[in-house]
Amino acid sequence: MRFFAFITARTDSNRLPQKMLLPIKGRKVIEHVIDRAKMIRGLDGIVLCTSDRPQDDVLEEIAKNEGILCFRGSLEDKLERWHGASEMCGADYILTIDADDLFFAPELCELAIEQAKQDTPDFIQGPKTLACGAFTYCFSASALKKVCEIKDSTDTEMMWVYFTDTGLFKIAELKVEDPVYHLDGVRMTLDYPEDLAFFERVFDELGTDRNTASTPNILNLLREKPEINEINYFRQAEFLDNQRKKTTLKLKE
Repeated sequence: MRFFAFITARTDSNRLPQKMLLPIKGRKVIEHVIDRAKMIRGLDGIVLCTSDRPQDDVLEEIAKNEGILCFRGSLEDKLERWHGASEMCGADYILTIDADDLFFAPELCELAIEQAKQDTPDFIQGPKTLACGAFTYCFSASALKKVCEIKDSTDTEMMWVYFTDTGLFKIAELKVEDPVYHLDGVRMTLDYPEDLAFFERVFDELGTDRNTASTPNILNLLREKPEINEINYFRQAEFLDNQRKKTTLKLKE
């Protein structure tokens, strides 16, 4: 079984323009995310999945400089973009990494790999109690291909419903026993200026310029200093409301 991490990124953003290229401690946001993806053990490769627009050429160049693969595809249709990337690299399973989630947990990605090997689900999602931004999804390339066959929309930014709400796939919840990863009241995703301030503060507190701190260390810091979470957590309700408004499920007859 071949496992690949797909980092999904583009340069444009309405609320925080050019956020993938913003610097934190001398490295661009996307470079910090790639650093963290390289910490995942058990991968056969890492692919930066971006659009085929000229403004995203810079992301392809960064991927090459960082020694990872790059796939260019549809701007709106993430599912088709991922499907093209999976065919390019011959993936059996895909770990999706949202490039907004700078502090995603490589440790949880490794748990997902082991769970996929053992149980062979079509789709693994994290429990709702996980810290926001700690884990995205893991799914099989065969399920992704099926989803691309049945969907009737090219707007698939909120894509999980095509797996979870169609009744066609074996859905599993990531088995996370360690309580350190279960933490409410934190927001480890980059969408607003306050989120950037949050990440900058955590880097300062950790005293590092590289994004290689263990996730438990980061989460324990946020437990010890809850005032850090006050920098950006007030944005979470608006963020979730925007996601709900954009989530649709459109299937072919």
